[in-house]
Amino acid sequence: MIPTPLHLMGAPGSPYTRKMLALLRYRRIPYRFSVSGSEELAARPKARVGLLPTFFLPAEDGDSGEIVAVTDSTPLIRRFEAAFSERSVIPPDPALAFVNELLEDFGDEWLTKAMFHYRWTYPEDIEKARNVLVFSQNPSIPDEAAAPFQKAIGERQIERLRVVGSNEVTGPVIEESYRRIVTLLDAHLAGSPYLMGRRPGSCDFAFFGQLTALVGFDPTPSALTLDLSSRVYAWVGRMEDLSGLEPSEEAWVRIEEFPETLKALLLEVGRGYVPVMRANAQAVSKGASEVTATVEGARWVQAPFPYQAKCVGWLRDSYAALPSESKTRVDGLLAGTGCEALVS
Repeated sequence: MIPTPLHLMGAPGSPYTRKMLALLRYRRIPYRFSVSGSEELAARPKARVGLLPTFFLPAEDGDSGEIVAVTDSTPLIRRFEAAFSERSVIPPDPALAFVNELLEDFGDEWLTKAMFHYRWTYPEDIEKARNVLVFSQNPSIPDEAAAPFQKAIGERQIERLRVVGSNEVTGPVIEESYRRIVTLLDAHLAGSPYLMGRRPGSCDFAFFGQLTALVGFDPTPSALTLDLSSRVYAWVGRMEDLSGLEPSEEAWVRIEEFPETLKALLLEVGRGYVPVMRANAQAVSKGASEVTATVEGARWVQAPFPYQAKCVGWLRDSYAALPSESKTRVDGLLAGTGCEALVS
């Protein structure tokens, strides 16, 4: 049992915060939102890892009555599925649920590379983010007090590019992939309002979260996206609040009728995300100091990212837990996309 309203802390500029806020609106789960740094949060428990958004929830043992700080959007979504039955974002078909989970991780862990890359590589984007983000937490902070925070935000996030995987070697690969993703998403949305059919899955909210920055905040990718697809640009605004949508159980896409546009998107998943995630998982398991991979014939080099190695493990666990019939259907769908290499 999770009492409502849920209390979460986040930042207006955080893609994962935006992901979860939009999901809560769609699912009509009552919540209250506190901006990180608010005075009211001083007495709240602290998360082991300072990620956003952070939810303050009863401990999962259910008996202690203790409230704990919980982060990480993907497992939180699954916990909320168990606690709130209406308006699910996880398809009931186990095979489709796995594909949804794969696409959610692709949005969370690959599209975020584009988000970080564009925001902290191009001067105009750096300047906007550094100057604006501090005021999204406190618009009343004096200019002279904001200045050191603005400097620190830029330095900290530019340094983080090393972990996320954006650098002089990978930058062109990330940008080419982003252009393809926007083009592929445009083609899909021309025939279906969401990735999972006529109702959104958790993967739709993962894509939306990163695109709120790429489309709605950062100048360089925003202009690029609008040039490539007015449809995708508009979709991001539409996803913000789907509380009025009345979904039916028949609205989920069926794997047996998977549109070619979604298969094309799975091919994109297999092009870059899969080889990089596999190489990263191998590097982390071996304690290597560098991740190397090949994406579309281009070299990829980055620092190891332990969290993304965990993501690969979770996906493999989900695949292994599928009923044999569902696994066969997933195998048939993924065959030839490159995605099969992630779970084989």
